[in-house]
Amino acid sequence: MDQTDYLAEQEELRKARKAGRWQGALIMAAIAIFIALIILAVNIGLKIRNGTLLSLLSFGKETDPVITEEVKDKAETLKAVIDTYYYEEVDEEALQNGIYKGLMDGLGDPYSVYYTKDEYEEMMEGSEGIYYGIGAYLQQDSETMQIKVVRPIPGSPAEAVGLLTDDIIVEVNGEDITDQDINLVVSKIRGEAGTTVNVGIYRAGEQDILYFDITRAKVEDVTVEYEMMEDDIGYIYLSEFDDVTTGQFIDAMEDLKEQGMNSLILDLRDNPGGNLDVAVDVADYILPEGLVVYMEDKNGEREEYKSDASHHWDKPIVILTNGNSASAAEIVCGALRDYDRATLVGTKTFGKGIVQQILPLGDGSGVKVTIARYYTPNGTCIHGDGFEPDVEVEFDVDAYMNDETDTQLVKAIEILKEKQ
Repeated sequence: MDQTDYLAEQEELRKARKAGRWQGALIMAAIAIFIALIILAVNIGLKIRNGTLLSLLSFGKETDPVITEEVKDKAETLKAVIDTYYYEEVDEEALQNGIYKGLMDGLGDPYSVYYTKDEYEEMMEGSEGIYYGIGAYLQQDSETMQIKVVRPIPGSPAEAVGLLTDDIIVEVNGEDITDQDINLVVSKIRGEAGTTVNVGIYRAGEQDILYFDITRAKVEDVTVEYEMMEDDIGYIYLSEFDDVTTGQFIDAMEDLKEQGMNSLILDLRDNPGGNLDVAVDVADYILPEGLVVYMEDKNGEREEYKSDASHHWDKPIVILTNGNSASAAEIVCGALRDYDRATLVGTKTFGKGIVQQILPLGDGSGVKVTIARYYTPNGTCIHGDGFEPDVEVEFDVDAYMNDETDTQLVKAIEILKEKQ
Protein backbone atom coordinates (compact mmCIF):
# COMPACT_ATOMS: atom_id res chain seq x y z
CA MET A 1 0.00 0.00 0.00
CA ASP A 2 1.54 3.35 -1.03
CA GLN A 3 1.35 6.54 1.02
CA THR A 4 -1.58 8.02 -0.96
CA ASP A 5 -3.69 4.90 -0.44
CA TYR A 6 -2.69 4.75 3.23
CA LEU A 7 -3.69 8.37 3.86
CA ALA A 8 -6.99 7.81 2.05
CA GLU A 9 -7.66 4.72 4.15
CA GLN A 10 -6.81 6.55 7.38
CA GLU A 11 -9.13 9.40 6.41
CA GLU A 12 -12.00 6.94 5.94
CA LEU A 13 -11.26 5.37 9.33
CA ARG A 14 -11.07 8.82 10.91
CA LYS A 15 -14.42 9.79 9.41
CA ALA A 16 -15.98 6.62 10.76
CA ARG A 17 -14.60 7.28 14.24
CA LYS A 18 -15.73 10.90 14.15
CA ALA A 19 -19.18 9.92 12.88
CA GLY A 20 -19.68 7.78 15.96
CA ARG A 21 -18.53 10.51 18.30
CA TRP A 22 -20.56 13.21 16.54
CA GLN A 23 -23.68 11.07 16.79
CA GLY A 24 -23.21 11.03 20.56
CA ALA A 25 -22.45 14.77 20.59
CA LEU A 26 -25.62 15.55 18.61
CA ILE A 27 -27.71 13.49 21.01
CA MET A 28 -26.22 15.34 23.99
CA ALA A 29 -26.73 18.69 22.25
CA ALA A 30 -30.36 17.78 21.52
CA ILE A 31 -30.86 16.95 25.18
CA ALA A 32 -29.34 20.31 26.17
CA ILE A 33 -31.65 22.16 23.76
CA PHE A 34 -34.64 20.17 25.04
CA ILE A 35 -33.79 21.16 28.61
CA ALA A 36 -33.51 24.81 27.58
CA LEU A 37 -36.91 24.68 25.89
CA ILE A 38 -38.48 23.17 28.98
CA ILE A 39 -36.97 25.94 31.08
CA LEU A 40 -38.40 28.59 28.80
CA ALA A 41 -41.79 26.86 28.73
CA VAL A 42 -42.30 26.52 32.46
CA ASN A 43 -40.19 29.49 33.60
CA ILE A 44 -37.97 27.49 35.93
CA GLY A 45 -35.89 30.00 37.85
CA LEU A 46 -36.06 32.77 40.43
CA LYS A 47 -38.41 35.74 40.26
CA ILE A 48 -36.34 38.23 42.14
CA ARG A 49 -37.22 41.53 43.76
CA ASN A 50 -37.01 43.71 40.66
CA GLY A 51 -38.99 41.27 38.52
CA THR A 52 -35.98 39.89 36.62
CA LEU A 53 -36.05 36.17 35.87
CA LEU A 54 -32.84 34.38 36.83
CA SER A 55 -32.88 31.11 34.88
CA LEU A 56 -31.13 28.16 36.43
CA LEU A 57 -30.35 24.87 34.68
CA SER A 58 -30.71 21.68 36.72
CA PHE A 59 -28.42 18.94 35.46
CA GLY A 60 -28.99 16.66 38.46
CA LYS A 61 -31.10 13.55 38.52
CA GLU A 62 -34.84 14.10 38.77
CA THR A 63 -34.87 12.59 42.25
CA ASP A 64 -31.85 14.60 43.40
CA PRO A 65 -31.81 17.98 41.62
CA VAL A 66 -28.86 20.34 41.84
CA ILE A 67 -31.19 23.33 42.10
CA THR A 68 -33.19 22.52 45.24
CA GLU A 69 -35.67 24.87 46.88
CA GLU A 70 -33.02 25.67 49.48
CA VAL A 71 -30.55 26.64 46.76
CA LYS A 72 -33.19 28.76 45.01
CA ASP A 73 -34.05 30.56 48.27
CA LYS A 74 -30.39 31.28 48.97
CA ALA A 75 -29.81 32.57 45.43
CA GLU A 76 -32.86 34.80 45.79
CA THR A 77 -31.49 36.14 49.08
CA LEU A 78 -28.08 36.86 47.53
CA LYS A 79 -29.70 38.68 44.61
CA ALA A 80 -31.78 40.73 47.03
CA VAL A 81 -28.60 41.67 48.92
CA ILE A 82 -26.97 42.75 45.66
CA ASP A 83 -29.99 44.83 44.64
CA THR A 84 -30.20 46.48 48.04
CA TYR A 85 -26.58 47.08 48.96
CA TYR A 86 -24.26 46.80 45.96
CA TYR A 87 -22.95 50.28 45.20
CA GLU A 88 -22.95 50.17 41.38
CA GLU A 89 -25.27 49.19 38.56
CA VAL A 90 -25.43 45.44 38.04
CA ASP A 91 -25.06 43.59 34.75
CA GLU A 92 -27.87 41.03 35.01
CA GLU A 93 -26.45 38.91 32.18
CA ALA A 94 -23.05 38.79 33.89
CA LEU A 95 -24.72 37.53 37.08
CA GLN A 96 -26.50 34.77 35.18
CA ASN A 97 -23.28 33.75 33.42
CA GLY A 98 -21.60 33.69 36.81
CA ILE A 99 -24.14 31.09 37.96
CA TYR A 100 -23.51 28.87 34.94
CA LYS A 101 -19.75 29.21 35.27
CA GLY A 102 -19.99 28.50 38.98
CA LEU A 103 -21.90 25.31 38.31
CA MET A 104 -19.04 24.02 36.15
CA ASP A 105 -16.40 25.35 38.57
CA GLY A 106 -18.06 23.32 41.29
CA LEU A 107 -16.81 20.14 39.60
CA GLY A 108 -13.29 21.03 40.66
CA ASP A 109 -12.13 20.06 37.17
CA PRO A 110 -10.11 22.78 35.40
CA TYR A 111 -10.89 21.18 32.03
CA SER A 112 -14.69 21.50 32.38
CA VAL A 113 -15.75 25.04 31.48
CA TYR A 114 -18.86 27.07 30.63
CA TYR A 115 -18.57 29.50 27.70
CA THR A 116 -20.84 32.48 27.11
CA LYS A 117 -22.21 32.95 23.60
CA ASP A 118 -19.43 35.38 22.68
CA GLU A 119 -16.76 33.18 24.23
CA TYR A 120 -18.08 30.10 22.46
CA GLU A 121 -18.09 31.85 19.08
CA GLU A 122 -14.53 33.10 19.62
CA MET A 123 -13.30 29.71 20.73
CA MET A 124 -14.81 27.84 17.78
CA GLU A 125 -13.10 30.12 15.28
CA GLY A 126 -9.98 28.45 13.93
CA SER A 127 -8.74 26.06 11.27
CA GLU A 128 -6.83 22.85 10.88
CA GLY A 129 -3.08 23.35 10.91
CA ILE A 130 -3.26 26.79 9.26
CA TYR A 131 -4.37 29.79 11.29
CA TYR A 132 -3.73 33.45 11.96
CA GLY A 133 -1.95 34.03 15.22
CA ILE A 134 1.44 34.45 16.85
CA GLY A 135 2.82 30.94 16.33
CA ALA A 136 3.49 29.42 19.75
CA TYR A 137 2.58 26.15 21.41
CA LEU A 138 0.83 26.75 24.73
CA GLN A 139 0.03 24.51 27.69
CA GLN A 140 -2.09 25.03 30.80
CA ASP A 141 -1.18 23.72 34.24
CA SER A 142 -4.24 21.93 35.66
CA GLU A 143 -3.49 23.04 39.22
CA THR A 144 -2.27 26.64 38.89
CA MET A 145 -4.18 27.32 35.62
CA GLN A 146 -1.08 29.14 34.37
CA ILE A 147 -0.66 29.14 30.60
CA LYS A 148 2.92 28.87 29.50
CA VAL A 149 4.74 28.95 26.20
CA VAL A 150 5.93 25.43 25.47
CA ARG A 151 7.78 26.43 22.31
CA PRO A 152 7.59 29.26 19.75
CA ILE A 153 7.22 27.91 16.21
CA PRO A 154 10.43 28.54 14.23
CA GLY A 155 10.07 31.59 12.00
CA SER A 156 6.85 32.68 13.73
CA PRO A 157 5.92 36.17 14.99
CA ALA A 158 6.26 34.84 18.55
CA GLU A 159 9.85 33.81 17.93
CA ALA A 160 10.62 37.08 16.15
CA VAL A 161 9.62 39.27 19.12
CA GLY A 162 11.50 37.09 21.60
CA LEU A 163 8.93 34.90 23.38
CA LEU A 164 10.72 32.03 25.11
CA THR A 165 9.91 28.55 26.35
CA ASP A 166 8.36 28.66 29.87
CA ASP A 167 7.18 32.27 29.54
CA ILE A 168 3.84 32.50 31.39
CA ILE A 169 1.08 34.48 29.67
CA VAL A 170 -0.77 36.72 32.12
CA GLU A 171 -2.41 39.36 29.90
CA VAL A 172 -3.85 39.63 26.41
CA ASN A 173 -4.62 43.14 25.15
CA GLY A 174 -4.60 44.46 28.69
CA GLU A 175 -7.01 41.82 30.01
CA ASP A 176 -5.93 39.66 32.92
CA ILE A 177 -6.33 36.10 31.63
CA THR A 178 -5.09 34.24 34.71
CA ASP A 179 -7.51 31.42 35.60
CA GLN A 180 -9.12 31.52 32.14
CA ASP A 181 -9.45 28.37 30.05
CA ILE A 182 -6.66 27.89 27.51
CA ASN A 183 -9.08 27.51 24.59
CA LEU A 184 -10.57 30.90 25.37
CA VAL A 185 -7.15 32.54 25.75
CA VAL A 186 -6.01 31.12 22.41
CA SER A 187 -9.13 32.57 20.77
CA LYS A 188 -8.21 36.01 22.15
CA ILE A 189 -4.66 35.75 20.82
CA ARG A 190 -5.73 34.69 17.33
CA GLY A 191 -7.11 37.22 14.87
CA GLU A 192 -6.85 38.60 11.37
CA ALA A 193 -3.46 38.57 9.67
CA GLY A 194 -1.66 41.90 9.96
CA THR A 195 -3.43 42.95 13.16
CA THR A 196 -1.56 43.31 16.43
CA VAL A 197 -2.10 41.63 19.77
CA ASN A 198 -0.41 42.76 22.97
CA VAL A 199 0.72 39.88 25.16
CA GLY A 200 1.93 40.32 28.72
CA ILE A 201 4.14 37.58 30.10
CA TYR A 202 5.87 36.70 33.33
CA ARG A 203 9.41 35.47 32.83
CA ALA A 204 11.50 33.86 35.55
CA GLY A 205 14.19 36.25 36.76
CA GLU A 206 12.23 39.37 35.73
CA GLN A 207 10.53 41.53 38.36
CA ASP A 208 8.00 43.18 36.06
CA ILE A 209 5.59 41.87 33.44
CA LEU A 210 7.08 42.01 29.95
CA TYR A 211 4.81 43.23 27.15
CA PHE A 212 5.11 42.30 23.48
CA ASP A 213 3.22 43.75 20.54
CA ILE A 214 2.98 40.84 18.13
CA THR A 215 1.69 41.13 14.58
CA ARG A 216 -0.52 38.17 13.72
CA ALA A 217 0.34 36.21 10.63
CA LYS A 218 -0.68 33.08 8.76
CA VAL A 219 1.08 30.27 10.56
CA GLU A 220 1.54 27.14 8.49
CA ASP A 221 2.44 24.66 11.12
CA VAL A 222 5.35 22.37 10.29
CA THR A 223 4.93 19.87 13.10
CA VAL A 224 7.60 17.37 12.03
CA GLU A 225 11.35 17.86 11.72
CA TYR A 226 13.70 15.00 10.92
CA GLU A 227 17.24 14.03 9.95
CA MET A 228 19.49 10.99 9.59
CA MET A 229 22.06 10.87 12.35
CA GLU A 230 25.20 8.79 12.88
CA ASP A 231 25.07 4.98 12.57
CA ASP A 232 21.84 5.13 10.53
CA ILE A 233 19.85 6.40 13.49
CA GLY A 234 16.80 8.31 12.32
CA TYR A 235 15.59 11.30 14.31
CA ILE A 236 12.03 12.67 14.17
CA TYR A 237 10.80 15.58 16.27
CA LEU A 238 7.01 15.98 16.62
CA SER A 239 6.04 19.36 18.02
CA GLU A 240 2.28 18.70 18.10
CA PHE A 241 -0.36 16.26 16.87
CA ASP A 242 -2.18 18.49 14.39
CA ASP A 243 -4.23 17.52 11.34
CA VAL A 244 -1.19 18.11 9.12
CA THR A 245 1.05 15.85 11.24
CA THR A 246 0.05 12.46 9.81
CA GLY A 247 1.26 13.22 6.30
CA GLN A 248 4.41 14.96 7.54
CA PHE A 249 5.26 12.04 9.83
CA ILE A 250 4.77 9.47 7.08
CA ASP A 251 6.95 11.50 4.69
CA ALA A 252 9.67 11.62 7.34
CA MET A 253 9.49 7.88 8.07
CA GLU A 254 9.56 6.88 4.41
CA ASP A 255 12.46 9.21 3.60
CA LEU A 256 14.49 7.92 6.54
CA LYS A 257 13.75 4.31 5.56
CA GLU A 258 15.02 5.00 2.04
CA GLN A 259 18.21 6.40 3.59
CA GLY A 260 18.74 3.13 5.46
CA MET A 261 17.39 3.94 8.93
CA ASN A 262 17.82 0.97 11.28
CA SER A 263 16.69 2.62 14.54
CA LEU A 264 14.67 5.69 15.49
CA ILE A 265 14.64 8.49 18.04
CA LEU A 266 11.12 9.90 18.36
CA ASP A 267 11.41 13.22 20.15
CA LEU A 268 8.17 14.15 21.96
CA ARG A 269 9.71 16.66 24.35
CA ASP A 270 7.63 19.83 24.69
CA ASN A 271 4.80 18.22 22.71
CA PRO A 272 1.55 19.38 24.37
CA GLY A 273 -0.63 16.88 22.51
CA GLY A 274 -3.38 17.61 20.00
CA ASN A 275 -5.64 15.45 17.86
CA LEU A 276 -6.39 11.96 19.20
CA ASP A 277 -6.89 10.50 15.71
CA VAL A 278 -3.48 11.78 14.63
CA ALA A 279 -1.81 10.20 17.66
CA VAL A 280 -3.46 6.90 16.67
CA ASP A 281 -2.23 7.37 13.08
CA VAL A 282 1.36 7.86 14.25
CA ALA A 283 1.26 4.82 16.52
CA ASP A 284 -0.47 2.79 13.79
CA TYR A 285 2.40 3.47 11.37
CA ILE A 286 4.79 1.72 13.77
CA LEU A 287 2.79 -0.89 15.70
CA PRO A 288 1.46 -4.28 14.62
CA GLU A 289 -2.27 -4.87 14.47
CA GLY A 290 -3.92 -4.31 17.83
CA LEU A 291 -5.26 -1.87 20.41
CA VAL A 292 -3.61 1.57 20.56
CA VAL A 293 -5.71 3.34 23.20
CA TYR A 294 -9.21 3.23 24.62
CA MET A 295 -11.53 5.65 26.39
CA GLU A 296 -13.88 4.70 29.21
CA ASP A 297 -16.63 6.85 30.69
CA LYS A 298 -18.17 6.74 34.17
CA ASN A 299 -20.68 4.10 33.05
CA GLY A 300 -17.95 1.76 31.87
CA GLU A 301 -18.75 2.42 28.20
CA ARG A 302 -15.58 1.89 26.20
CA GLU A 303 -14.40 3.20 22.83
CA GLU A 304 -11.33 1.56 21.30
CA TYR A 305 -8.81 2.85 18.76
CA LYS A 306 -6.78 0.23 16.94
CA SER A 307 -3.87 -0.12 14.55
CA ASP A 308 -4.18 -2.28 11.47
CA ALA A 309 -1.71 -4.61 9.78
CA SER A 310 -0.80 -2.37 6.84
CA HIS A 311 2.35 -1.01 8.52
CA HIS A 312 4.64 -2.40 11.18
CA TRP A 313 8.15 -1.06 11.75
CA ASP A 314 10.04 -3.41 14.06
CA LYS A 315 13.40 -1.67 14.55
CA PRO A 316 14.59 -0.24 17.93
CA ILE A 317 13.00 3.03 19.08
CA VAL A 318 13.79 5.53 21.83
CA ILE A 319 11.19 8.14 22.77
CA LEU A 320 12.46 11.36 24.36
CA THR A 321 10.10 12.87 26.95
CA ASN A 322 9.93 15.70 29.46
CA GLY A 323 7.39 17.42 31.69
CA ASN A 324 5.77 19.12 28.70
CA SER A 325 5.03 15.84 26.88
CA ALA A 326 1.27 15.59 27.34
CA SER A 327 -2.03 14.10 26.26
CA ALA A 328 -1.76 12.74 22.68
CA ALA A 329 2.03 12.53 23.10
CA GLU A 330 1.47 10.31 26.15
CA ILE A 331 -0.93 8.13 24.15
CA VAL A 332 1.90 7.33 21.73
CA CYS A 333 4.32 6.77 24.62
CA GLY A 334 1.91 4.40 26.35
CA ALA A 335 1.07 2.39 23.24
CA LEU A 336 4.68 1.88 22.14
CA ARG A 337 5.77 1.06 25.68
CA ASP A 338 2.97 -1.48 26.21
CA TYR A 339 3.98 -3.27 23.00
CA ASP A 340 7.63 -3.24 24.15
CA ARG A 341 8.44 -1.18 21.07
CA ALA A 342 10.18 1.77 22.68
CA THR A 343 12.43 2.86 25.52
CA LEU A 344 11.44 6.13 27.20
CA VAL A 345 14.38 8.43 27.95
CA GLY A 346 14.33 11.82 29.66
CA THR A 347 12.07 12.97 32.47
CA LYS A 348 8.51 12.29 33.63
CA THR A 349 5.68 13.28 31.29
CA PHE A 350 2.92 15.78 32.08
CA GLY A 351 0.13 13.36 33.02
CA LYS A 352 -3.04 14.33 31.13
CA GLY A 353 -5.15 11.27 30.46
CA ILE A 354 -8.72 12.56 30.28
CA VAL A 355 -11.04 13.38 27.40
CA GLN A 356 -12.98 16.60 26.88
CA GLN A 357 -15.95 17.18 24.62
CA ILE A 358 -17.27 20.60 23.55
CA LEU A 359 -21.07 20.80 23.41
CA PRO A 360 -23.20 23.70 22.11
CA LEU A 361 -26.22 24.77 24.16
CA GLY A 362 -29.44 26.02 22.63
CA ASP A 363 -28.80 29.74 23.21
CA GLY A 364 -25.40 29.95 21.49
CA SER A 365 -23.38 29.31 24.61
CA GLY A 366 -21.53 26.07 25.21
CA VAL A 367 -19.65 23.86 27.61
CA LYS A 368 -16.47 21.87 27.57
CA VAL A 369 -16.80 18.88 29.86
CA THR A 370 -14.55 15.98 30.76
CA ILE A 371 -16.34 12.81 29.65
CA ALA A 372 -13.87 9.95 29.97
CA ARG A 373 -10.35 8.74 30.76
CA TYR A 374 -7.69 7.48 28.36
CA TYR A 375 -6.16 4.05 28.94
CA THR A 376 -3.10 2.47 27.35
CA PRO A 377 -3.47 -1.00 25.76
CA ASN A 378 -2.49 -2.61 29.09
CA GLY A 379 -5.13 -0.60 30.97
CA THR A 380 -2.94 2.14 32.47
CA CYS A 381 -4.40 5.63 33.01
CA ILE A 382 -1.66 8.16 33.59
CA HIS A 383 -3.86 11.16 34.41
CA GLY A 384 -2.24 13.13 37.20
CA ASP A 385 0.76 10.81 37.26
CA GLY A 386 2.48 10.81 33.87
CA PHE A 387 4.95 8.24 32.59
CA GLU A 388 8.21 7.71 34.42
CA PRO A 389 11.00 7.23 31.86
CA ASP A 390 12.76 3.88 31.55
CA VAL A 391 16.04 5.79 31.66
CA GLU A 392 15.91 9.08 33.56
CA VAL A 393 18.19 11.79 32.18
CA GLU A 394 17.90 15.45 33.10
CA PHE A 395 18.42 18.04 30.39
CA ASP A 396 21.68 19.84 31.19
CA VAL A 397 20.96 23.46 30.32
CA ASP A 398 24.54 24.59 30.98
CA ALA A 399 25.96 21.94 28.66
CA TYR A 400 23.53 22.96 25.93
CA MET A 401 24.30 26.66 26.35
CA ASN A 402 28.02 25.92 26.29
CA ASP A 403 28.29 23.80 23.13
CA GLU A 404 24.70 22.67 22.30
CA THR A 405 25.21 19.27 23.91
CA ASP A 406 21.77 17.67 24.37
CA THR A 407 22.37 15.23 27.23
CA GLN A 408 19.06 13.40 26.69
CA LEU A 409 19.68 12.99 22.97
CA VAL A 410 23.22 11.76 23.64
CA LYS A 411 21.83 9.06 25.95
CA ALA A 412 19.24 8.03 23.34
CA ILE A 413 21.97 7.57 20.73
CA GLU A 414 24.04 5.55 23.19
CA ILE A 415 21.10 3.20 23.91
CA LEU A 416 20.32 2.64 20.25
CA LYS A 417 23.97 1.91 19.41
CA GLU A 418 23.91 -0.84 22.04
CA LYS A 419 20.78 -2.35 20.44
CA GLN A 420 22.24 -2.49 16.94
